Amino acid sequence: MKLVMVTGCLGLIGSHITKECLLRGWKVLGVDKCTYAANVEFLKDFEKSDNFTFLKKDICDLKFLPDCDYVINTAAESHVGNSIIDSQSFIETNINGVKNLLDLIRRKPKNISRQPIFFHFSTDEVYGDIADGDHFETDILRPSNPYSASKAAADMLILAWSRTYNINYIILRPTNNYGIGQYPEKLIPLTVKILQRNKKIRLHNNGTPIRNWLHSADTAYAVAHIIEAGVVDEVFNVAGGFEQSNKDTVQKVINHYFPQSTDWKDHVDLSYVRVGQDIRYALNDDKLRALGWKPKKVFDEEIASIVDYYKTTFKW
Repeated sequence: MKLVMVTGCLGLIGSHITKECLLRGWKVLGVDKCTYAANVEFLKDFEKSDNFTFLKKDICDLKFLPDCDYVINTAAESHVGNSIIDSQSFIETNINGVKNLLDLIRRKPKNISRQPIFFHFSTDEVYGDIADGDHFETDILRPSNPYSASKAAADMLILAWSRTYNINYIILRPTNNYGIGQYPEKLIPLTVKILQRNKKIRLHNNGTPIRNWLHSADTAYAVAHIIEAGVVDEVFNVAGGFEQSNKDTVQKVINHYFPQSTDWKDHVDLSYVRVGQDIRYALNDDKLRALGWKPKKVFDEEIASIVDYYKTTFKW
């Protein structure tokens, strides 16, 4: 039986990872500081398991690390728009919080058991955008906004702490995640919330930016698959293998939101241009697929139930 600590356990990705670990019979210490983006309602389901323990804590303030096999860090400030307005919380959580976790790991005594492996969630955005082709794990990092810069900085800290202090790590760089439980500042739940308010969706840059979509259940499966494979000191891209423009994504949400026929263009505002907008993210995840992982969820099959969920579940 594995012991894992999942930080950010009440976020979209963290909650799916927590579910996956519990399904595998692992003991999970879930850590979350319960920001505006946390889904505290998930605690009811998690706490039904005797293998789950919850700690309300900011990763910057953790002073003690219990014995465990993995520290899976999904805790992060993640909304690009917020980082452009004020980057301070992104520096605190995404950089200083990671440093604190790394130091807690390196200070764990080695005379009792192996130090935990640091399984860190990065992002495809650390590479910057790419017009054609895909980014590989060995590509140079070229972040283009405060959020992605803070995540790239964390990746560099991990590599440096590994070399200096011999900490074992896994860095996972996923594409856009979607699923149930995401705060409505991200594209899909935000689109539904705006439609509920009978307002128009501000679709940045005419909706032309392209994103690769990955269901969070597939992301969680990738985490468990890597852990079961026993690999360490590696960086993995993980992608859903499905990309489309933001315009196409919003159009599908609108079409599912309105069962009757409607012109999706009546519900969008194409006048807004966002500073630092990346034109396209795309990852090559052959390295992960070589371990036997592949996504199971299909975007066009999942989007209807996700829209229905957000349509009936309002979140401030």
